[in-house]
Amino acid sequence: MNEAALVLWVLCAAVAVLALRAGRGVAQDGVRFAGRQLRVILPMLVLALPAAGFIAALIPDDLARAWIGPESGARGILLASVAGGLIPGGPFVSFPLVLAFAQSGAGVPQLVALTSGWAVLAFHRLLIWELPVMGPSFTVLRLLVSAALPALSGFAAQGLIALGLFEGRLLP
Repeated sequence: MNEAALVLWVLCAAVAVLALRAGRGVAQDGVRFAGRQLRVILPMLVLALPAAGFIAALIPDDLARAWIGPESGARGILLASVAGGLIPGGPFVSFPLVLAFAQSGAGVPQLVALTSGWAVLAFHRLLIWELPVMGPSFTVLRLLVSAALPALSGFAAQGLIALGLFEGRLLP
């Protein structure tokens, strides 16, 4: 079991105890909610994880390293920032793709920029939700003030790694 799983187990146990203290009905509601969510999420995971494996097998390692590998530097960070914004869907699509790029030789700062681009830019979400709901003025303003954030996060990661603040294996 890795550290992240251990933290989740501890958090789950703690909130289960709190729910039981609040009453048996509260705990039962929590279990029912978890079951409903599991029925929605599990099929996506069952499809997304093998898809990521297939994508990882299809991405030529030399191509991934050339475009967003550790030696791609600023160009790779900028490219990864934009590419992240182009990744459609939620975390069940994006994180398996990020993992596939990691396994194909992408650099850590570039992966930070990629995930940040997905989280901040999300062009699919912008077109489907933000523009129609929030309107063009808000959407343009948000893009103007946040467009640089994915690249800045990649450069910050590169700097922190260069300072030796993160050592050892950073990726699974």
